[in-house]
Amino acid sequence: MHGGAVAGADGLPRCPWGAGPEDYSTYHDQEWGRPVHGDGALFERLSLEAFQSGLSWLTILRRRAGFRTAFAGFDIAVVAGFTDTDRERLLQDAGIIRNRAKIDATLSNAQVLAGWQQGELDALIWSFAPPAGAAPAALDDVPASTAASTALAKELKRRGLRFVGPTTAYAAMQACGLVNDHLAGCAFRSPRP
Repeated sequence: MHGGAVAGADGLPRCPWGAGPEDYSTYHDQEWGRPVHGDGALFERLSLEAFQSGLSWLTILRRRAGFRTAFAGFDIAVVAGFTDTDRERLLQDAGIIRNRAKIDATLSNAQVLAGWQQGELDALIWSFAPPAGAAPAALDDVPASTAASTALAKELKRRGLRFVGPTTAYAAMQACGLVNDHLAGCAFRSPRP
C-alpha cells in the first residue's frame, strides 16, 4: 500500500498531496472535501476541474484568481452573455489556461445553465452524492472515477454540458464534498454533514 498520510510542515498528518507546497496545503486544509453549494460555486468547480484535465491541479490553483477575473466570478448569467469578443479576450488571457476547447466548453456550459432554474445545478449534483463510505487508508485506495461519477457525468452530458467526463465529475465530487477522500490518517478528515 502506498500513499498514506504524511506529516506536513506543521507536523499534522495530511493526504500526501496536501503536505505541500503551501498552495496545496491551504487548499487541502480549508477547501477540499468540504461541502460546496450554490449554482455559481458549483459551475466554478466544474469549470476549473475541466481546465485541470491533463494538467496539475497546482497550475489551476495558482491561476484561480485569474480565472475568477476572466470569467466574471463564474456568474452564470454574465458568462452566458459573453460574446465572440470575450472569447477572443479569454484566448489571449495569460492569467488562465488558454485552451480553446476548454474555454468554449465553459462558455457553452454557462449558456446551458442559464436556462436552468435557480438551484437546479446544486440539486442535480448533490443528488449523486453516495452514502458515506470507509475512509481510504492510502492514495492507492482512492479511485479516479466511480459508478456515481460516471452516472453524474452521463446526466450532465445528457443535459448539454461539455467537458464533464467521469474522472472530471469525480474530481468535482471530491472537491465539493460529495465524497470524503481525505485519508483515514489525515487530520483534516471530518464526517460529511
